[in-house]
This record gives sequence, C-alpha cells and structure tokens, in this order.
Amino acid sequence: MAQDTQQAQDRREHVRVAVIGSGFGGLGAAVRLRREGITDFVVLERAGSVGGTWRDNSYPGCACDVPSHLYSFSFAPHPDWPRTFSGQEHIRAYLEHVADVFGLRPHLRFGAEVTKMTWDGEGLRWIVETGAGTLTADVVVSATGPLSDPKVPDIPGLGSFPGKVFHSARWDHDYDLRGTRVAMVGTGASAIQIVPAIQPQVERLTILQRTPPWVMPRVDRAISGAERGLHRRLPVTAQLRRGLLWGIREMQVQAFTKHPDQLGFVEKLAKRNMARAIKDPALRAKLTPDYRIGCKRILLSSTYYPALARPNVDVVASGLSEVRGSTVVAADGTETEVGAIVFGTGFHVTDLPIAERVVGADGRTLAEAWQGGMEALRGATAAGFPNLLTVIGPNTGLGNSSMILMIESQLNYLADYLRQLDLLGGRVALDARPSAVGRWNRRVQERMKRTVWNTGGCTSWYLDAGGRNTTVWPGTTAEFRRETRRVEMSEYAVLRAPRPPAQAEAASAAAHEAAPGAAPGAAPAGAPADDEVSA
Repeated sequence: MAQDTQQAQDRREHVRVAVIGSGFGGLGAAVRLRREGITDFVVLERAGSVGGTWRDNSYPGCACDVPSHLYSFSFAPHPDWPRTFSGQEHIRAYLEHVADVFGLRPHLRFGAEVTKMTWDGEGLRWIVETGAGTLTADVVVSATGPLSDPKVPDIPGLGSFPGKVFHSARWDHDYDLRGTRVAMVGTGASAIQIVPAIQPQVERLTILQRTPPWVMPRVDRAISGAERGLHRRLPVTAQLRRGLLWGIREMQVQAFTKHPDQLGFVEKLAKRNMARAIKDPALRAKLTPDYRIGCKRILLSSTYYPALARPNVDVVASGLSEVRGSTVVAADGTETEVGAIVFGTGFHVTDLPIAERVVGADGRTLAEAWQGGMEALRGATAAGFPNLLTVIGPNTGLGNSSMILMIESQLNYLADYLRQLDLLGGRVALDARPSAVGRWNRRVQERMKRTVWNTGGCTSWYLDAGGRNTTVWPGTTAEFRRETRRVEMSEYAVLRAPRPPAQAEAASAAAHEAAPGAAPGAAPAGAPADDEVSA
C-alpha cells in the first residue's frame, strides 16, 4: 500500500513554480518568471478567465481611483488608455492583453481553486490540491490579493429576506434594479461609484452609512486621440507622464506617515466639495466625518454628493443591524422596506481565506501562525512556510498611490529569491528566520505609530481585529523598492533535503579520499554551512 501511495505521488505533475491567482500580482509574477528564463510554472486560477479584482468587480460605475498611466505595469505600457481614470472594462481588457502579449496562456489553469496546500519537509516541495487536481511545486507564489473574497456581515434575519441580495463584487447583472427600492449597505470605494450609477434607475435608494467617507472630486476626462497618438509615436512621453504622476504621490506620503496635521488643509477642500453639492445642512452634518482625512482611504468622486442630493435618495447615518421580512432596520431604529439589498462592505483583508488552507513545516496553518496578526518578512515570506512568497502581503498596501508599484517591487524580490535557490543548488528551500520576521515587523509597526492610519481617530479595514495595522506600508514606494531589491540571505535558514543513505556514504567516502588528513567527524565537502539546516 505504501508503495502504491509513493507511485501515485511520483506520477503527480511537478512544476518549479506555482502561482496562485491571475490578477495583476499573478500575471506580473508569470511575466517576471518568463523574463528570468523560467518556463516551468503554472498559474492557478479559480475562475474561468484572468483579471482578479477587475474581473470580479463589474458593478455599475466600477472604475479605478488611480490614474491609468500609473495603474499599469512599467514593462507593459499602454498608450491607448481612453480616460485619465479607466473603467473596469478597460483594465480587464489590459490584463487580457498582457496575458496574450507575454505568452502566458499555456501556463494558465482555470477552474483550479487551491483547496489545500501542504509543505512536504522530506521532499522540500509544496503539495498543492486544487479543484482541477493535485500537483507539487518547489516554490509557490500566492497572488490571491486582499480584495478577492467579499465580506458580508452576519445580519440577523438576512437569510429570510424575500428580495434580492448580493455583494458589490458579485453583482447580479441578470437582476434589473429599475423601479426597485434598494438598500445600499456601506459607503466605501465601491458604494460611492454604485450610488450615482443606479440612482437614476431605482424607485428609491436608501444608503445605510455606518461611517461617512471623505470624498474629493475625481478630475476625470477623456484622453484625446492626439495624446494617445503622441504616446504611441514617442513612448518616452508616456513614461514622463507616469513619472510625474508617481512623483506627485511620493511627495504626499510624508503628510500621511509623519505629519498628519498637515492634512487639515485637504479637509477644508473636501468640505467645500461637499458644500457645493449638498445644500441641506442636516444632510451635510450626516456626511461630515469626525476623523482626520486620510485615516480611511480618501475617495474620489464628482458624482456621489450630487446623487445623494436627489429626491429619491435617503441617507441613514447608521449601519444595518437587522432584517425583518422585507424591512431593513438600522442600528438607530430606522426602518425601510426594500426589494433589494446591495452590500458594499469590503473584503476579508486581514483574515485572508487562503491562509486557512496553507499548512506549513510545523503542521500549523498560516492562519494559525497569523493568529496574533499578519506579518511577513519584507511583505513576502512567513517563518515556517519555506519557499512560499506572497505578492501584496502584509504591510504592502498603499493609501495614496498605485499598488502596481508595490507589486513590481515584490517581483524583484521573487526574482532574486529564485536566483539564490539556483546558486545554492540541489533540492533546497529558504525559510524566513523568526528573528528576521520579528525585527522587520517591529520596525514597520514602530513607523506606523505616527501615521494618519493609526492616529486619525477612525476604524478602517487597514486594522485587524486586535487594532494593529497589518495592511499599509508606512513609507514611499521608492523606499519599498530599495528594501526588496535583493534577498538578504542572513534573514533565512537554508533547508536541504536529506540524502539517501547510499548517496550519503558515497559522498562521505569521496570526501575522505579527497581530504585524508581531515579531522574525524569533519563535515564532508558540500555539507550544509552553519546557516543551513537539514530538513
């Protein structure tokens, strides 16, 4: 029986690298692998197409709040962005284009959701179980992203609601909202795009607002044909445009991370923006935040406030607490009868579902290892989980710029990680030292103390259940690029697979012949160095 099991394991497909997810992080990793000359890899995707967040979020009005030329790969510039802030359909089309241009299609495995992943300490490889079968991999890159699994609160009575219920990231396009009384739960980045898009169609729209956001105008416009033509003929002009957008955001970082008091001027601009559209003092009072701007992500919209001022819109300044039949009940007791409930309540960010499916070297899941809060060395590796790297890992998020910049930095780290494995040679793995992970995390958390995200007086999805900010990077993207330009080998233990007895005896004999004068018990040539550990 044991022999049959071993034979079955030997027949499993084995790859050098398995990438989980095909959003920006996963496709970026795949491109980088090919550019490094690595073709023995697969991209495991649970859905039926690429795109990640930009495939799943197709709600009305869905668009990016980062300018198009900054929200794209530096190695795959796109001169034909139609608008300064692109819509979901254009970003998804861009990712499909990247998959085609860089020859990624043969590596993609659709319908392959990872159900369990276990570290094999003897074989120094990951056993990856998916909806499309099981395979093994030397290295796994988890690029599932923090905005991939919707969070719907546990509301009493919701299960017996007779109408339609869905999350913004799982929009039901077959359901017609026209003429319907709709409850919009939440006022985050998705909600402020959905509200203006559906307000003209619905009979009545009730917004259940737990915390009002700070909203600034979104200066969006069509990019002219002349501009696009210039970017095609002279690519350097697009690079300059990207560089300018990046530089402006880098200069803003100090206000968020070191001098939150400087954001008072921005608050005044946001209040003027509100006052232009909201003339009712009572409604303005409901919509005015009581925390420092920037504590929660600053939202961009030029249509949200005008939509709230329309006669068929009600803002209830209280979160949803109960559903009674077709009636939604707010925490302040306000009752509203509706035919549909749309949740814009965010995602599992600090409690990533993938972490529950990953079993490390000591038999613990990643979720158990992160019980006290997520932490990873340079946002990429966790102690006890060898050869597992995360793209958009703990403390790599941004509050004011493009995540593509952070992703590309982490891809640099991935590339050097693989180079180090090659240099070590043989069956080998790297495991982040607990001391290195702890040192990195303490440094990050110390810097976090001064930031607006920790001192601004709000509760946001940046914070975990213990109140720690395990999501955002407390510095510039340039700093993060420097911190991830190469792997510091002193931060890792090197694991080597044990040699079979016959092979070990041969190696010992060869070493003895090569160095007959060696002291008894001396390590043979090729033995693990002091910083290496046998698996």
